[in-house]
Amino acid sequence: MNAKLIAFDTSAAHCAAAVLVDGTISVERREPMARGQAERLMPFLEEVLAEAGLGWRDLDALAVGIGPGNFTGIRIAVSAARGLALGLGVPAFGVSTLEAQAEGVARPCLSLADARRGLVYAQVLGAQDADEAPVITENAASLSPALPRAPMADPATLAPAMARIAAARLAAGLHPARPAPLYVRAADAAPPRDPAPEILP
Repeated sequence: MNAKLIAFDTSAAHCAAAVLVDGTISVERREPMARGQAERLMPFLEEVLAEAGLGWRDLDALAVGIGPGNFTGIRIAVSAARGLALGLGVPAFGVSTLEAQAEGVARPCLSLADARRGLVYAQVLGAQDADEAPVITENAASLSPALPRAPMADPATLAPAMARIAAARLAAGLHPARPAPLYVRAADAAPPRDPAPEILP
């Protein structure tokens, strides 16, 4: 199937995007960004599309990174993908970091990603729709030691893999559910310990 789609990800300290046209990545861009993704994402995507010689209405589908990763970044990207898909009338495919870095690796395999603080995200990827749920652990060596491992990758480099995965699903006629963030661990933020102020009548 000849398809045009854009994949984008803000699940780490970056904005990253790739445009796929008829099975080939035509443009890939990455921009380090510790904050400000909400303001920068849409102009960034429009720049990437313009570089590919495309507009929003030329797209057949979208792909978006759903994490695991930075909570705020994931929410920004997923919200943008949902809004764009609704407005353009095209499907939006959510692709996890763990799945993207295992693209092209024989299944089943074990995919690991840095979760910081000495921890890793881990997922056993089997046949389609037979993947195990991702976990967070400090002892990856104990997880399915006989399985081949997908090479760990910088999340900022995975937009092309996300685009190819989404294109394959589109060609197979799969109809995705709305993308949703993949949260594996709880947020660091906690409610304040101080009691709420008294509201006077």
